[in-house]
Amino acid sequence: METRPDGAMTQSRFKTASLTMACLVFLTGCGAFQNAKLDEEAMRVKGGRERQAAPGDGSLLDAFRGARDTVKVNRFLWTATLQVLDFLPVEAADPFTGVISTGFGTPPGGGQAYRATILISDPALDARSLNVALQTRSGPVDAATERAVEDAILNRARQLRIQASRF
Repeated sequence: METRPDGAMTQSRFKTASLTMACLVFLTGCGAFQNAKLDEEAMRVKGGRERQAAPGDGSLLDAFRGARDTVKVNRFLWTATLQVLDFLPVEAADPFTGVISTGFGTPPGGGQAYRATILISDPALDARSLNVALQTRSGPVDAATERAVEDAILNRARQLRIQASRF
């Protein structure tokens, strides 16, 4: 912490001052989180999501947030889907986009092999958040079968939510 006779700072003091300024800039960028609010619907569902910042909110941390094409997935729908369709081998499961893709599998007591692609597109626990596409080796199945699978997943998700609220 010396200064030269001409009053200039030494290199170590310059590094310390630069680090201090960088920390201050970083901390002022974090001030955007002071007024964050929870989504009203998330308050009704235990384990809900926090309010997502709009693309134009603009804080220093926007660069570290990642891709904008990610989806918040309802954990109860995700778990219920994997439980109801546990007889199908999972080929790909991406919780960031909400897509589960399975291979062909035969349900217990059934003779027909199915494969499924599931999209969970919203964090809400309702039918609009869930899309199921079933296919047999000979082509797509009828809509009533897909609807029955969706209903089974939604019923199991509601059961999981009730179980979670007890704790």
